[in-house]
Amino acid sequence: MNRPSLTAALSAGSLAVITLLGVTAAPAEAATRPADAQVSFAGTVALDDCSGSVVRSPAAADDDPAMVMTNGHCLESGMPAAGQVITDQPSSRTFTLLDADANQVGTLQATKVLYATMTDTDITLYQLSSTYAQIRQQYQIDALPLATTHPVQGHNIEVVSGYWQSTYSCAIDGFAHEVREADWTWKDSVRYTSGCHVIGGTSGSPVMDTSTGQVVAVNNTTNENGEQCTLDNPCEVDQNGNVTIHQGIGYAEETYLIAPCVGSGNQIDLTLPTCALPKP
Repeated sequence: MNRPSLTAALSAGSLAVITLLGVTAAPAEAATRPADAQVSFAGTVALDDCSGSVVRSPAAADDDPAMVMTNGHCLESGMPAAGQVITDQPSSRTFTLLDADANQVGTLQATKVLYATMTDTDITLYQLSSTYAQIRQQYQIDALPLATTHPVQGHNIEVVSGYWQSTYSCAIDGFAHEVREADWTWKDSVRYTSGCHVIGGTSGSPVMDTSTGQVVAVNNTTNENGEQCTLDNPCEVDQNGNVTIHQGIGYAEETYLIAPCVGSGNQIDLTLPTCALPKP
């Protein structure tokens, strides 16, 4: 997992030091941005140990409290256990907002964790004290739009890290039926081509489709040492149970499942008829 030394892994119910995609090394040099890119740093955020972004679903209104997305393993209270889903947890976490050129322009404040899990996917969604309209008025920055359809194999993407203020450009190589890492299993994960050599601190970065400018996934892990299904060394498991590993290759979790779970007031409503996010 790509957190600056993801300093929290579950072991017999307790937390131990790890490194999901967190921060343990200097940032890799950003790859060249593809010609069709509609991507900048505007709307991305830096956490104390991860990356993230201000995101918006089509159902959200300008005067709704804004939402920040990062990884489940970036949750400040510790990584959720396999099978655990967290909702409506108070939070006072802060986020450093970046503009298009990666300048730090202000601080955003969370009021609560709307949703967090590492089961089937790897996301945390925070509610902010500021509305989308207030962020736009104060910083001239719009939220990043969440895609509402499945990402497409072969499309060019950029992983935009607010923590490192760096981008990583590649394409969607394909989709893994399951990605397993230590105790956690993620389903239908995006597999990058080799150009996105993501590192610690890039956890939670939005993965942008450069042809649409929409967030299609959230960056979460890479196989660092060629090990099989261990912490920081995810493996793929196909429909027949066959296991493969791709050393040095990164993964992301699709985000099109979020929008159908956004209800009135930009709240996460897991009871909505088309909401397929894991439930408590």
